[in-house]
Amino acid sequence: MGYRALADLTVLLHLGFIGFVVFGVVLVARWPRLLPVHLVCAAWGAYTEFTSTVCPLTPLENYFRHLAGEAGYQGGFIAHYLWPLIYPAGLTPAIQVGLGIGVVALNAAGYAFLWRRWRRARLESTAPSPGQQPP
Repeated sequence: MGYRALADLTVLLHLGFIGFVVFGVVLVARWPRLLPVHLVCAAWGAYTEFTSTVCPLTPLENYFRHLAGEAGYQGGFIAHYLWPLIYPAGLTPAIQVGLGIGVVALNAAGYAFLWRRWRRARLESTAPSPGQQPP
């Protein structure tokens, strides 16, 4: 596999990771065992936004691009690939904090919904059936 293909694969992996950070709670609803993995990924995603940290996948992609004879880029994945798709202006630290707050809020709302659903299911499974005497 060529270095350009590895760089492109890294971009897809990065995009998939961001999708998992933002929408992973939907997968956790279906597969609850993903809960710890998603919480770690969501925490990392929020941390990178709050601190303007560059995700390790960005330098990895740039490394593969350099090996392929292409130019890398400055900044992070979101600023380079996603932000131009959404807004023509540059990504500012204040906007990154807003994105981090959005990640936390979206996941908190999703997990609050799941917690209520799991709690209701647990209470229903332990409730006595109609006509059944409690132990």
